[in-house]
Amino acid sequence: MKEKYLYIENSDLKYEQEQVEDEGKDISSVISEFEELSKLNLDEDLSLQTRAQRLLDKTVNLPTKPGYKFLEPSDLEGIKKERPDGPRKIALKVNDKILFDKVLGAWLGRCSGCLLGKPVEHWLSPQMWKHLKDLNRYPLTDYFPSDKPIDHMPEDDDLNYTVTGICIIKEFGKDFTPENVARFWMTNMPILHTYSAERVTYKNLVNLIQPPQSAIFRNPYREWIGAQIRADFFGYYALGNPELAAEYAWRDASISHIKNGIYGEMWVAAMLAASAVESDIKKIIKIGLSEIPAKSRLSEGISDVMKWHEEGIDFEEAISRIHKRWDENNPHHWCHTISNAQVVVLGLLWGEGDFEKSICRAVQACFDTDCNGATVGSIVGMILGAKKLPKKWIEPLNDTLETGISGYNSVKISKIAKEGFQLYKNEF
Repeated sequence: MKEKYLYIENSDLKYEQEQVEDEGKDISSVISEFEELSKLNLDEDLSLQTRAQRLLDKTVNLPTKPGYKFLEPSDLEGIKKERPDGPRKIALKVNDKILFDKVLGAWLGRCSGCLLGKPVEHWLSPQMWKHLKDLNRYPLTDYFPSDKPIDHMPEDDDLNYTVTGICIIKEFGKDFTPENVARFWMTNMPILHTYSAERVTYKNLVNLIQPPQSAIFRNPYREWIGAQIRADFFGYYALGNPELAAEYAWRDASISHIKNGIYGEMWVAAMLAASAVESDIKKIIKIGLSEIPAKSRLSEGISDVMKWHEEGIDFEEAISRIHKRWDENNPHHWCHTISNAQVVVLGLLWGEGDFEKSICRAVQACFDTDCNGATVGSIVGMILGAKKLPKKWIEPLNDTLETGISGYNSVKISKIAKEGFQLYKNEF
């Protein structure tokens, strides 16, 4: 059997060319090779695979163009040197009962937001918006209608990775390393259950390419959203400690991503850690930004959306501006960390602290709908706590989550939230 997803495809070279240009590299020395190989079917024979591999190897060492304005290290110490001032740790002001309710709210909110976006993942905006208008349900205010009734949260990679976070802490403890994350993946996750950067990384690990090189070697997806969706449990585990949450996220992200791909996970983890204490959405976003380099493309993209909100533009105009910046027809834009982070900020700010409005606006903006609905639902769920979440969104889950992680194939959401909270209590 020839599993095409384990080979380099023409689309991989297209994304690599876009990626190196995003990173400000001078591609003049290899542009002719990109153009030549793009006209060939890379599946035809192994010699073309070899040529494609060599081209990917060349792009790693391309020089940066003069005047490139961003400073984007991938190592933890380098990241810390480039981040702005921030509250690295925030005193917890609530008792354990309230704190657990917040953690449970984050789990439920993540499941609900993911479930809202799951049926329309990969839908482009004209299709989704027309569908909603045809049903007289625009703007989005409820789960999408389905032939199958909603009675639990089905398996989804967004929740698989949240559960993976628990398992990594259980097995390796709070001092886990990137190598521990890699070992857990190879022991517990089938390679074809992974996608984009994670699948490339898996291939690299099997071929003895260790972190952080596993994130770099022939990986065109190194700034896609895959790491950002793995952030949540590290925020749940470092409550009130955004710096520590961001460091945990770095340990996880650095095996598969670089630069803004890493920053996305650090930003979300830090926001979740802060959301256990803070309720001001703008402050929470800024705390997240304080854990990533100030002169990064991700920081600039998030700050742009915050400025739009300060300008007082409406939700529809904010969506329009994101779609003008990013082409949802281009997978490199559709699945990129920065485009989807901007959608997350859109949901948080224009959601105004209202759970329904927040997750619906994150999903209605399109791009990676289940990922963005899950992230926004997790943050707002942490802020509000489980008891304040609307029954309309939570009861259909029936407190049940299915995952592809061994030992958690079907689990009560309340039970796994309690298990994770106990891990936090045991250490902190």
